[in-house]
Amino acid sequence: MAERYAMTKGSTPEGAKVPELVKLKIARDAALAEEKEKATVAKEKATAEQRESLKKRTQEYEKEYADHERQLIDLRREAKLGGNFFVEPEAKLIFVIRIVGIIKISPKPRKVLQLLRLKQLHNGVFLKVNKPILQMLKLVQPYVTYGYPSLTTIRELVYKRGYAKVNKQRIRIMDNDVISNALSEKGIHGVEDLV
Repeated sequence: MAERYAMTKGSTPEGAKVPELVKLKIARDAALAEEKEKATVAKEKATAEQRESLKKRTQEYEKEYADHERQLIDLRREAKLGGNFFVEPEAKLIFVIRIVGIIKISPKPRKVLQLLRLKQLHNGVFLKVNKPILQMLKLVQPYVTYGYPSLTTIRELVYKRGYAKVNKQRIRIMDNDVISNALSEKGIHGVEDLV
């Protein structure tokens, strides 16, 4: 029954006088709708371009990773044929997970765990491998477990549990816009650039 009385937006009955304010409102709404439509089209175009460039960069990264793996395999084979040993390259990244709570921990390891951002049980962080970090890990070895993650493990962790710090706030990485807005000036526009 309400359909009989429904009026479309901005429509007026035939022959009725329209107040000046209503005319201005209809004109303003039309201008805003047109402006919004233009902005939406521009944003869709920019998103499509960004997605295409990210796809291209991802393919370049995949090729780079495959070339690196192929080079390592060739070096291993070459060393084996020559009767030599191949020394694996050292990892640049380490992943640390806290496995013990706060009960009965002395102050020094507690402070080190705080510095490593491992404030509660089952927290994990990525760290650069350098001498100070390794010394800290020796101090807290009974309370953490750590290892050198592979590329696929890093990717899965960042996609599933990744957070970014933007404007001193911890924000979940839901899409590439979060990363692009925060790190675009550094050339990072998506998750694949981060990994």
